Amino acid sequence: MSPEKTRVTRRQLLRVSAGTAAALGIGGSAAASADPRVIDADASSGTLQDEATEGSGRYTDIYEETIDDVVLVNVFGTDEQDPGGLGSGFVVDDYVVTNNHVVRQASEAELQFRDEQWRTGEVVGTDVQSDIAVLSVDDMPDGSDGLSFADGTPEVGTEVLALGNPLGLDASISQGIVSGINRSLPSPSGFSIPAAIQTDAPVNPGNSGGPLVNLDGDVIGIVFAGAGQTIGFAISAELAERVAPSLVEDGEYEHPYLGVGVLPVSPLVAEANDLEDPQGVLVTEVVPDAPADGVLEPADDEATVDGDAVPVGGDVIVAIGDREIPNQELLASTLALETSPGETVSIEVIRDGDRETVDVTLESRPETDLP
Repeated sequence: MSPEKTRVTRRQLLRVSAGTAAALGIGGSAAASADPRVIDADASSGTLQDEATEGSGRYTDIYEETIDDVVLVNVFGTDEQDPGGLGSGFVVDDYVVTNNHVVRQASEAELQFRDEQWRTGEVVGTDVQSDIAVLSVDDMPDGSDGLSFADGTPEVGTEVLALGNPLGLDASISQGIVSGINRSLPSPSGFSIPAAIQTDAPVNPGNSGGPLVNLDGDVIGIVFAGAGQTIGFAISAELAERVAPSLVEDGEYEHPYLGVGVLPVSPLVAEANDLEDPQGVLVTEVVPDAPADGVLEPADDEATVDGDAVPVGGDVIVAIGDREIPNQELLASTLALETSPGETVSIEVIRDGDRETVDVTLESRPETDLP
């Protein structure tokens, strides 16, 4: 994507102002992050209402910092088989990022910015496996400076804001926290989308493709879907940062591929396989001609434990490089975020009761027949 802009943006000015206020002891990030239910016993005056007002004021600041970079994405349908759709997106550098399922097979989409003017966005790259799409815009509004992806994995409990167009209502904001990390989301490709973020910030149809931001105004995820009961999901910024630049440059992204089916090592599986601890993942299948074929060994038998049939005899993956693999989610996210096609990785396994390390050269995921 394009180099970092050198001009001072409105967001930078707001951040500088907030930092200056904190340094002078008149508010800023420390006050905004404080529990609004707590009153300073040493303060000469102050009320819960004042504290709550400061917190809500911080949300207003973030909204004003970011909303010019949030767009409504409208895709016109052609027939009953392709009905079109409505979603959200946001500016990163000089491009608009959204969900693949928002643009679908379209070559362009109509984008409405906060200035109420419509622009035409050309779809320059899509990736169904991560559900990310990127569009180019020739005449980006002056107020759209672009959002930044946050670094690293957010902590559970981090306060977040979802921006977008729920039910077609433009320029909307909702508030919540990060409820969970390393979730797996469904993908029509048959591969799951790893390293996803769970949130209780209300998201609805129309929010898809919009940003989930932290209180620094940085994007921690791309809103994927809401599941009701205050559960929503977002594609992680860590994955988006790998995928989006490749879509801009090449129109596609190649995901690393190992080629195994696995099962979590539960206490039942651990007992059947004489494992000391219920940790790691048992290889139950190795895809023929996949990178793991001939290197990793799948389960080849079954044992009955308390009346349940349990696969036995396969390798148990416990680490990739220096990264421990306690479950399926960490296996998927480690491969997705820390490896690339063509890279040779060291995989530590428990085989026949002994620990050993094998090397596997990853490939690109094979194409799949989409529904």
